[in-house]
Amino acid sequence: MEETRLQRYARTPWRGLALWMLSVPATLVGLWFITVVSMITSFVGVLLFPSATILLRDRLDAYRDRIGRWTDITVQRPYLPEPAPEPGLNGFFKRFIALVCDPATWRDYLWVVVDPVVAIFTAALPGLLILNGLWGYVLAAFAGDLIGHYGGSDWYAYIPITEGYGRDTGRVVSTLVVATLSIVAGYAIGPKMMTVYGHWGRMLLGPTKKSQLALRVQHLTETRSDAVDTSAAELRRIERDLHDGAQARLVAMGMTLGAIEHLLDKDPQKARLLLAETRASSAKALHELRDLVRGIHPPVLADRGLGDAVKALALDHPMRVEVTGDLPGRASAPVESAAYFAVSEILTNTAKHSGASRVWIDMRHENGMLRITVTDDGHGGATLDGGTGLRGIERRIGTFDGVLALSSPMGGPTIVTLELPCALSSPKISPS
Repeated sequence: MEETRLQRYARTPWRGLALWMLSVPATLVGLWFITVVSMITSFVGVLLFPSATILLRDRLDAYRDRIGRWTDITVQRPYLPEPAPEPGLNGFFKRFIALVCDPATWRDYLWVVVDPVVAIFTAALPGLLILNGLWGYVLAAFAGDLIGHYGGSDWYAYIPITEGYGRDTGRVVSTLVVATLSIVAGYAIGPKMMTVYGHWGRMLLGPTKKSQLALRVQHLTETRSDAVDTSAAELRRIERDLHDGAQARLVAMGMTLGAIEHLLDKDPQKARLLLAETRASSAKALHELRDLVRGIHPPVLADRGLGDAVKALALDHPMRVEVTGDLPGRASAPVESAAYFAVSEILTNTAKHSGASRVWIDMRHENGMLRITVTDDGHGGATLDGGTGLRGIERRIGTFDGVLALSSPMGGPTIVTLELPCALSSPKISPS
């Protein structure tokens, strides 16, 4: 559930303190890392370096996760792809060299050294101001008298806390004023300071241009491989359907027509029966070919676009499917096809596994993004693993830089959201 403005102002100072406190375990891991680095001239250092590096990366993932959840700034993992695993010392040393040569490894170490100081003046500052204000209230209530009574002395901002503090109304009032201003300032600057800290995190913990390029190449390589595998599987399916379906029927029709040719003079009645069977077989073959074509690229998708094609899917579905939203134009044919078959597979999975009775589909195009949300009232518990087919859908739309998000708590509802970056053509014109 999205935070309100008031909730964000109330929670941000304490989140900033939590981020600052994260620096304690991170610094300990950093000390272990630098200890290993100091031994890197020996075999022990080389042996321990990969595990120390991975430990530091896992620790800093906590920062990336919290910065992403608590600010509007996303910090991606910046690490260059590691070489393919190889057995023996050769593979170990290749991995060692890759980790040593990755700039993000040393930026991580710089983070654990510098961040505790940076966090005090950014993310943690609002929380520290609020704690300082609360301490001022405690001084004004009773702690100031205790400090002065036992001969101690202290300062609260510019106010001396000495013997007789509680009897000096001016000093007590000044303490309360400073404390109140400190608390107000802490809550007021919380979101701004957290945003500044988020930019700091993205600068040091995010990817550089080099790592961005490498990660992009890796992503494109993976999606290209997925696209090739998907295309190969689709071709095998088409070949199998043609061989086992329409082709077999056409071969049988040819043999039947040969038999009819011999029976025309000898047994016209039987020839007539065989002609009726051949006509029925031809109708079935035509129906199978239409189904096959529909599975490759449905005519309604080509003629009417994604919106009407999804509505046609909804009409043919055994469950009650409600489609809302409208698209002001058409995406490119490959994007429409990927989105259509993704929705089709989601509906198939819903019918098989969800136990739902109703499904809602919402389609929107906003900020250059095609967003499709499929919601059902089933029992929930769906995951991206376990053979549900959602992982295959994710790979299908990943070819177009699309993403799939799943929310499926036990008891439902299940919400699957697809997002594909694309531009739409000019607004569609209604037929006259």
